[in-house]
Amino acid sequence: MGDIGINVPGLVAQLVGFFLLFGLLTVVLYKPVRRMLDERSNRIKESMEQAEQIKEQMAKTEEQVREQLGAARRDGQDILAQAAQMGERLKEEARGEARQEAEVIVARARTEIERERDAAIDEVKRQFVDLAITAAEKVVNETLDREKHRRLIEEVLEQAPGGKG
Repeated sequence: MGDIGINVPGLVAQLVGFFLLFGLLTVVLYKPVRRMLDERSNRIKESMEQAEQIKEQMAKTEEQVREQLGAARRDGQDILAQAAQMGERLKEEARGEARQEAEVIVARARTEIERERDAAIDEVKRQFVDLAITAAEKVVNETLDREKHRRLIEEVLEQAPGGKG
């Protein structure tokens, strides 16, 4: 080997140095770097898994929010429909109450009108009786018993058509 220019003891020394350096670099540098790269790779993998879980959770949350919004819209529409129905019912109740009050007022007015009409008729009859007595007094030219004649005229008026009896 010496003929080809290879120094065997130098080659062996270089090989031993190389393997020592290789062993030393493997123990000191390669294993810690490899461990650090594996840890980093694991952290990245965990981060990716967490990101995927968060993404899935966000998708579920968004779906829940959509469902809740839909339910809230439906509830809101139901509430509005109920409010409209209640408003219509209250309007109808108010109309019914107003109608009843109007009927009561009309009935009172009719009763009052009848009472006033009866009172007016009674007053007209009384005045007619007084006028009849006065006329009879003037015709007979003497004073008559007013009370007796009043009863007599009232009886005649009651028996006449359109009278009370």
